[in-house]
Amino acid sequence: MRRVFGANWKMNGTVAGALEFLERMAGMGSSSVSPELVLFPPFTVLPMLRESAVRAGMALGGQDLFWEESGAYTGEISTGMLREAGAEWFLAGHSERRHVLGESDRIVRKKLEKGLRNGLKGILCVGELREEREEGRTEEVVRGQIDAALSGLEEASACNLVVAYEPVWAIGTGLTATPEEAERMHRLIRQWVGDLGGAVSPEELRIQYGGSVKPDNAADILSRPSIDGALVGGASLQADSFMAIVRSTPDGQ
Repeated sequence: MRRVFGANWKMNGTVAGALEFLERMAGMGSSSVSPELVLFPPFTVLPMLRESAVRAGMALGGQDLFWEESGAYTGEISTGMLREAGAEWFLAGHSERRHVLGESDRIVRKKLEKGLRNGLKGILCVGELREEREEGRTEEVVRGQIDAALSGLEEASACNLVVAYEPVWAIGTGLTATPEEAERMHRLIRQWVGDLGGAVSPEELRIQYGGSVKPDNAADILSRPSIDGALVGGASLQADSFMAIVRSTPDGQ
């Protein structure tokens, strides 16, 4: 199974900075590593990155999308717009969309379904809040997110879908789940996807970990058999630290 690493820049980055990042990645041999690499920069810089992304061996993705192709939806972006800008991937259900901007499971499902139906590959983000974890509701919350997003979703397959387990309490806090905790949740997610009985093969599904992944903790986390890569936030803003994470696994050399 080919690992996948995503660099989620969130609301950071400029054209010049993104081009420099990709040039640095290419110089470090990113085009020859075995894992799949995806850059999620701000929408505004996507169209200017195509050629540099190809040289760096990286695909491009949108950090979000809308479920309609056009219309009176101020500030939104459609799948067609993303494809025209050079994106092949998109994120759905990132915790900041869920908990800062108030996106419900229903909205996440609509976005995921639209993106997959229109030929993009998606990363579905799931994870629990700190208070949910302290209440012992982690499994209930994450399974609910999985069920809401994937139940009956005919467009989803192991070829176009990745799940990212991102405990919300670990994102941007410097905290991270222990490798044992992360491995247990990844095994459960694989089991729950299998329980749905859809087109997504649980054995072939790639499940990433996200949540303060850094060069100094990546090797331990990624050594676990059920963890198939990482969705990286702050540590992906610099090519050196992102490549260090990719290269923390034997197939990233």
